Amino acid sequence: MKKALIASAVFAALSGAAVADTVVAIAGPMSGQYASAGDQIRKGAEMAIADINARGGVLGQKLVLEVGDDACDPKQAVAVANQMVNKKIAFMHGHWCSSSTIPASEVYLESNILMATVSTNPKVTDRGLKNVFAIAGRDDQQGQVAGAYLADKFKGKKIAVVDDKSAYGKGLADEIAKAMDGKGAKPALRESITAGEKDYSGLIAKLKQAGVEVLAFGGYHTEVALILRQAEQAKLNLTVLGGDTMSNTELVTAAGKAANNVLFTFGPDARKNPAAAPIVKKFRDAKVEPEGYVLYAYAAFQLFEQAAKSANSVKYNELEKSLRGGNFDTVLGKMSFDAKGNSKAPAFVVYQWKDGKYDYVK
Repeated sequence: MKKALIASAVFAALSGAAVADTVVAIAGPMSGQYASAGDQIRKGAEMAIADINARGGVLGQKLVLEVGDDACDPKQAVAVANQMVNKKIAFMHGHWCSSSTIPASEVYLESNILMATVSTNPKVTDRGLKNVFAIAGRDDQQGQVAGAYLADKFKGKKIAVVDDKSAYGKGLADEIAKAMDGKGAKPALRESITAGEKDYSGLIAKLKQAGVEVLAFGGYHTEVALILRQAEQAKLNLTVLGGDTMSNTELVTAAGKAANNVLFTFGPDARKNPAAAPIVKKFRDAKVEPEGYVLYAYAAFQLFEQAAKSANSVKYNELEKSLRGGNFDTVLGKMSFDAKGNSKAPAFVVYQWKDGKYDYVK
């Protein structure tokens, strides 16, 4: 009888080990003024994990999602990273703001945790951290596309370059200004604002006085919406070209018709990728439009799933080798990484908002 009980206990323990959960995580602005971006990340991750678990999970283990809210604050991001270390996560998709990703990534490195990120500041990967994989392009690439477009399409017009002092915003604005200068289109003004302020009348007065018609902005959609509204009130007709964070429909809600004056650079629209069509349909059937960072989050967990299966492990060393040396099929397209963890096939295109939707500039 005792032998039977012992055998049953061993079987139960082994069975429990076989079906143990693997904990994975996302982190970003789940609250605060950029919470809509966090919501996109959450929706993409939840769908990806539901699909993976429906296929039997990863190496026989179901994935369990932890969600960290850093509110795009670097100190809070470090606190979130430490919480995730304590929860023994195997993989992190985060953070979102580069200023959060950079310090948080060092916490994950110390604890041997891999992360995939959409943060675009070059410092994210230039530090050579072995645990960081950037699934979007970099601001030095994005800035070149934006700067060249401004120099070509707005030749002869006065262009101001403005940033919000954040790691992402200043980095992008500097790269845009550099690219413009290289094309012989020196900015008429180079200014900075403080993100989160409500009154940008001082900036608008400077733009108006300088005869600026086009604003190249490094920062987030919330500030652009306010600037456009206040420019309208000051009778300043302003075209804005920003970066990937302008892909948020919250911009349209906040800016109204003035959002039609917004262009932005972002990766190729994964919703147009034929291979992603079934996933796109699944999101839309669930009343979720997979815009912005939704499909990036989905792709991050596809990477984790495929890398783990290739390595036959969810341990850091095996996963890191698998991700660095592999080729992966994602909703964003084929993906592989260079020695720094940058995507080998980054691309940026120019979009424009029109009547509540964005599409490629014709």
